[in-house]
Amino acid sequence: MPLPHRRNLLRGGVAAAVGAGLAGAPAQAAPTTPATARREPLRVHTVLYDGVEEQDFAGHIEVFGIAGKERIEQTFVSVDGPRTVTTSAGMEVVCRAAWSPRSADVILVPGAGYGDGSGLQREVRRGVLPRALAAARRRGLVLGAVCSGTMLLSAAGITAGRPCTTHHIAKEDLAAQGGRVVSGRVVDDGDLVTCGGVTSGIDLGIWLLERFYGPQTALFAEEVLEYERRGTVWRS
Repeated sequence: MPLPHRRNLLRGGVAAAVGAGLAGAPAQAAPTTPATARREPLRVHTVLYDGVEEQDFAGHIEVFGIAGKERIEQTFVSVDGPRTVTTSAGMEVVCRAAWSPRSADVILVPGAGYGDGSGLQREVRRGVLPRALAAARRRGLVLGAVCSGTMLLSAAGITAGRPCTTHHIAKEDLAAQGGRVVSGRVVDDGDLVTCGGVTSGIDLGIWLLERFYGPQTALFAEEVLEYERRGTVWRS
């Protein structure tokens, strides 16, 4: 069965099952808690760069896709403008949109390894992306990172004095650079949301669904993915 058809089947079937216990929940789309429903789609920009790790962005991308385009509008962006990015495994991903942080509600930065020669270290040394992230900060914008991507936020000065987390191999460096490292798998400090290593990007995506659209929508995503979040979300 082609993937889009399989996903639609899952969406419809799980929505019906979950909706059976939710008064007024639609049968063919992810349920939305009225108290937290947004009038406009949540605009999420995922930042890509050469060497980025596939799983670091695939997790939340899949979660948000389950919520549907009417709730979450997803865009791949590159600080260097529209271009083709080559991932750590050699896959090519096209970023068609210009760097435009003012048109985003959430900007998420995935990781790209951590050792010398990694894509992440190249971006830290180059400095273009950290400077762009620092300049992007504004009221109402949520900045987030998956895995070692937090170290790009750290290079931008965004995590200094803030509760945050990253992959375990980078936690000492994150603390040395001023971050208040928390052991939680997902750490939410309001306009800064970070998560630990690799697969925790799925947890971050589900948490953001809950934060913006309520626990019913988050439960819907877990049911479709057949995935249960690990640990407690640390909230300031």
